[in-house]
Amino acid sequence: MKTFWSALILPCLLAGVDADWTTKIKVVRNPAYKLDVVDILANATMAKVEAYLERKIAAGKNNGCTLDTVVVRQEWSDMTNEQRQEYVAAVTCLMKRPSKAPKSRFPGALNRFDDFVAYHMSHAAELHDTIHLFPAHKQFVWAYEQALRNECGYTGYQPYMNYDRYAQDPIHSPMFNGNASSMGGNGAPDPTYKGIAQSGRTPNIIASGGGGGCVTEGPFKDMVVSLGPTSMSPIRGITKNPKSDGTASNPRCLRRDVNRNAALGATAAHAYSLLTSNNNINGFYNQLLGTPPPKNDPYPWGIHTAGHYIHAHDPGADPATSPGDPVFYFHHGAVDRLWWIWQMQDPENRINAWVDFTGGGGHTGHGRKRQSKLDPWKTVIDLEWLTDKSIPLMEAHDQLGGAGGQFCYVYI
Repeated sequence: MKTFWSALILPCLLAGVDADWTTKIKVVRNPAYKLDVVDILANATMAKVEAYLERKIAAGKNNGCTLDTVVVRQEWSDMTNEQRQEYVAAVTCLMKRPSKAPKSRFPGALNRFDDFVAYHMSHAAELHDTIHLFPAHKQFVWAYEQALRNECGYTGYQPYMNYDRYAQDPIHSPMFNGNASSMGGNGAPDPTYKGIAQSGRTPNIIASGGGGGCVTEGPFKDMVVSLGPTSMSPIRGITKNPKSDGTASNPRCLRRDVNRNAALGATAAHAYSLLTSNNNINGFYNQLLGTPPPKNDPYPWGIHTAGHYIHAHDPGADPATSPGDPVFYFHHGAVDRLWWIWQMQDPENRINAWVDFTGGGGHTGHGRKRQSKLDPWKTVIDLEWLTDKSIPLMEAHDQLGGAGGQFCYVYI
C-alpha cells in the first residue's frame, strides 16, 4: 500500500504532456485529491515553461534560473504533517521576534509578523492599484517567505491554497480543521456576525458560515491581533483602534468565519474560466475581481474576494490589515499561481502585460488618479523595513529569473 504522502509522478496524471520536466522537479501529490481542471492545465503548461526557460538560457537572460534550480511552492494539503508543522512553527516564531517597523509610525506593531501587516495597511492604496496588485503582492509574499526562512529557520517555501480542494467543506479541511498541522480552526459561533456585504452583486452578501468569533482550536488560538481595524474595515463590533489610522496597539483575539459561501466563488470551474477566457491582462484582472459581477452565479464574488473571505472576520475581512491572519499568504500565493499559469500560456506576450486604465481595467477605489500618472517601467517596489532590497516593478512580472534571479520558483 502506498503511503499517504508518496511522491506521485504518474504518466496517467500527465497525459499528453512532455514529462521531461518531472525528471528535474519532484512532484508530490496528496492522493486524497484528484487533479482538477486547473491542476491539469498547470501540468500541461510546464512544457511551455520548460521551452520558455530554454529560450531565456540561450539568450543569457535567465539569471541562473533553471528547472534544476527552481524553488517549488506546494499546495498545503500536498505537504506532509511534519512540513506543515514546521511552517506553523516558523510563523509563530515571527510572532515572537522583535518588530523592525518604525515605532513612531506603528506603535501597535508588536512583533516581526506585525511588520508585514503594518506595511500592507500603510501602503494599501498602492498595493491594490492596477499595476501593483500582482507584482507588488508577489514581492510581498516573497519577503514573508524569506523572513520565515532566514529569521525563523523554515526550510520549505510559501505554500498556496487550492480553493477547490476545500470549497465544499472548508471547516474540515487540512487548512482549517484545527489540528496541529492546520492553520488553525474556525471561530466560535457569533450570532451577531452576519457576513460581508457585497454591494452591487446578487446575492449582495457573503452570508456568515456560522463562525465569526474567536478561534478556539489549533496553533493560532492564542494569537494576539494588535493592529487595526482601519477606517476601510467592514468589520462591526470590534473595539476601535486608539488611533484613527489603526496603527496603535488594539490587542484582541483572532476571529474567523471559515466560509463555504465564499469558497464556492473560487472553485476550479471559476479559475479555469479565468485562465482560458481572457486573452488580455485587463480581462483577466477584471474577472479575477468579479468586475462586472458575473450573472447567474450564486457565488458572484470574483476569486480575489472569495479567497480573502474564506477566512474572514477580524482581521481577515479588513482589506488593509488582512495579512494579520496568517492564511492571507496562502490566498495571495494562489492568486500569484493563477497569474503565473495565465502568463505562461503565452509568455512572450503576457510576461510584461500590465493592467491599463485606458484599456478598461481598474481596481476601483484604490489609487486610480495617482496610478494614472505612473509608468510601470519606471516604478519601483520598495518594501522598506520588510526587506533591504527594492526592485523594478516589472521585474516582479517574471518569476523565472526576475529581479536578478531573486524570483525562481514554480507552483506544483
